[in-house]
Amino acid sequence: MRDARDVLRRPIVSEKSVGLVEEGKYSFWVDPAANKIEIKLAVEKMFKVNVNKVRTMNVQGKLKRVGRSIGKTAAQKKAIVTLQAGEKIEGFAGL
Repeated sequence: MRDARDVLRRPIVSEKSVGLVEEGKYSFWVDPAANKIEIKLAVEKMFKVNVNKVRTMNVQGKLKRVGRSIGKTAAQKKAIVTLQAGEKIEGFAGL
C-alpha cells in the first residue's frame, strides 16, 4: 500500500468543484495508477472521514500552442469522492 500523499496529488479548486462541496462531493487530482480502493483509503486516512463512493475519470491532455510550436499538456486522473451524510473536509469549507 502506498502512502496517502502519493495517491492524492492535490484538490481541484474550480467553480464546479466548489459547488459540489455543498452536496458532500470533493474533487482531487490523483495518481494515474491509483484505483478506487486506494483513493478511498487515502482520503479516509488523511482527512479522518468515511467515504461513501468514489468516481474516477481519466482526463486527456489538451493541445497548446505558443507561437509556431505546438505542445500537449499531460493527461491526468480525477477522482470525485462522496462522503457519508453529515461529514465534511474542513480544508474545503473556506473555499
